Amino acid sequence: MSVLAVAGRELRGLFVTPFGWIALAVMQFVAAWLFLVQLEGFVQLQARLAAVAGAPGVTDLVVAPALAQVGVLLLLVMPLVSMRAISGERQAGTLQLLLAAPLSAGEIVLGKFLGALGFGLLALGLLGLMPLALLVGTALDLGKLLAGMLGLVLLVGTLAAIGLLLSTLVTQPAAAAAGTFGLLLLLWVADSGAPADSALAWISLSNHLQPFLRGIVDTADVAYYLLLTATCLVLSARRLEGGRRG
Repeated sequence: MSVLAVAGRELRGLFVTPFGWIALAVMQFVAAWLFLVQLEGFVQLQARLAAVAGAPGVTDLVVAPALAQVGVLLLLVMPLVSMRAISGERQAGTLQLLLAAPLSAGEIVLGKFLGALGFGLLALGLLGLMPLALLVGTALDLGKLLAGMLGLVLLVGTLAAIGLLLSTLVTQPAAAAAGTFGLLLLLWVADSGAPADSALAWISLSNHLQPFLRGIVDTADVAYYLLLTATCLVLSARRLEGGRRG
């Protein structure tokens, strides 16, 4: 068994039951509805915007808000995707079989992470088709769109890693999902009412996503997501290794 085999097994497991299909369908429906609401508002304002020099375009008024709403949807869905990663194996009694495989704890964690990440990227790929549809009838700032999608990719990886860590700490998938959602919500709103240069603003997931949605790719924001993801994966591997030794 390899890391990719673990990842493939994890990803397939999400679609063996209706959960994966339902989650993708619900996300697509909700995102499409919100996207159309944003687009309708832009169409109503378009005549007035045309008379204003340097007025924001469809990318700023439709695509960026739509991508921000996708971030919130991911915040709700990813805890459900990652909740069974380890706690589900433990509940089903298959964790010891997985630990007996010729893989290190780090490789198992990486495989589980890649499986959850694969689901998130699949969802993002489907959701990203909606902004691209605007190319048919209007000018779209592809640079800002790509920056926004990069931010969401980094966000998905961080959400998956945090969910995986919580899944190693508890025995019940439902508890892992609830704990993950609570922690993510806390990190999402950490900067509410806080000064821009405060520690709370620095740890906020949403605060680091906003520059990407404005088309700004800052190495500090990239480093934040990568560092948080790596930290959670390392802690998950150590927790799993402790369970193997125990």
